[in-house]
Formats: sequence, C-alpha cells, structure tokens
Amino acid sequence: MELRARLPLYLRLIRFDRPIGTFLLLWPTWWGLWFAAQGQPSLANLLIFTAGVFLMRSAGCVANDYADRHIDGHVERTRERPLASGQLGEREALALGAVLALASFALVLLTNALTVWLSFAALVFAAGYPFLKRYTHLPQVGLGIAFSWGIPMAFAAERQVLSPPLWLLFFAAVLWSVVYDTFYAMVDREDDLAIGVKSTAILFGDADRLVTALLQFLVLVLLWLAGRQFGMGLPYTLALLGGAALFAWQQYLIRERERARCFRAFLNNNLFGLLVFAGIATDYLLR
Repeated sequence: MELRARLPLYLRLIRFDRPIGTFLLLWPTWWGLWFAAQGQPSLANLLIFTAGVFLMRSAGCVANDYADRHIDGHVERTRERPLASGQLGEREALALGAVLALASFALVLLTNALTVWLSFAALVFAAGYPFLKRYTHLPQVGLGIAFSWGIPMAFAAERQVLSPPLWLLFFAAVLWSVVYDTFYAMVDREDDLAIGVKSTAILFGDADRLVTALLQFLVLVLLWLAGRQFGMGLPYTLALLGGAALFAWQQYLIRERERARCFRAFLNNNLFGLLVFAGIATDYLLR
C-alpha cells in the first residue's frame, strides 16, 4: 500500500508524464543506431538502447532534481516537483536513481566490452550535467554531450568500432541539444538571474536569437556532411529541408522571447528529431 501511494510521486520525479526528454534522447540514439547498422539494427540492440534511453533519462531526472532540490522551490515552473516540495525524501530519491542506473547498466552488459566502457562515460556525463549550472554558463553543452553519447555507444554495439564519420553526427546532436535547451532556459531566464543559476540563455543575452539560428545552421551542415559520409540520398535530403523549415518556425516562435512560445519552440524539436530519423530510415528502406 505504501509503494502504491508513493508510485505517483516516483512517476512525477522521473517525468513519466512529460516524455519530451525521453524522445529528445531517443532520436539521436536511433540516428546513430540506424547509421551504424546501415538501416538494419539488430532487434537486441534496438530493444536494449530504447529501454536504456528511458531508464537513463529517468535516472537523469532524479539526478537533476536532487542537484536542484534547494533551487527548484524558487522557480515558478519547478516549485511543485516532489523533491523541491518535500513530498519525497533525498535518500528515497537517490535510491530510485541508483536502481534506474543499475538497470540501465545491466542492459549494457548484454552488448560488448567497448560499449560497456563507453557507458561509464555516459554515467559521468549524466550525473555531472546538473551541477554545471553553478559553475559555468554552458550547462547546455553538458546536456548535449550526455544526450548525444548514445551515438558512439550505438556504433560500438553494432560495429564494435568507432567509425570516424560518427563524430559528425555526434557534434550535430550536441549543437542541436544546445539550441533546444537554450529555448528551454529562456523560459526560466528571469528566475535563473534572480537566484544566480547560469545558462546559455543568460550568456547569449540579447544575441540569443542570432546565436541559436547560427547553431541551427551548423546542425544542418553537420547532418548533411554526415549524410554524405554514410551515402544518404534524396529522402534524407528532403528530411533536412523539412528540418530547416522547423528551425525557421522555432525562430519565429521565440521572436518576442515570450515564455510560452519559447517552450513551444523547445517542444517542436521533437518533430525535428523524428523527421531526421524518418529521413534516415526511409533512405535505407528504399535502397
């Protein structure tokens, strides 16, 4: 009965009701998996990486809320989170995070040695990211590395080697993460300034629209270069053109820097990730 009563709090802690973070982690992981396997990933790796995405994103939410447990109460959007509001205890949250991380590691053990070694770096990135906002204005870069690390891990699992072209895809995913997480940070910018939390939204200041637009351009260039390395054709090119249209729409949404519209621009990146994946999958299917 006690577990049943606390289950809704655990689900809120891991953002089960807000799967956008899971999808933003899933898409670059699937990009890497499809490129590494030339469109035919093994069923085992597909299941392992898909389940791993959910588990690690959930563990990352726990780590983030634990790191921010004394901050979230001062931010309008986060003050009712289970840890910030005192509905869950710190030890209880840490125990849940440990279980999730261990379950994810158990999945990685079903792959190969190189993937296992890369998973240790993934854990460091996921655990360290929430603390970056205290010391640097670039926590979004840390998030980007953590959310993109599934790409080299996918290549390791499918090929047992890290092919050089994967890094074009990796850096494209990192920059993409910086863009959408900057939109997310723009929602909280005023609160963050008041409590001393750092972000790229604060670093970029009035140049936020220009910088994010330039980063979006670089994302498209890197994805195009990666596509050339992997022999992508027309479906992939059309997907990138559609992605460019989505980026233009996002820039339109943030033009007045209104909180609600910045959040909509952030959410719209789910469609971008899906569109790129659809381009990759379709390109391989039509060969």
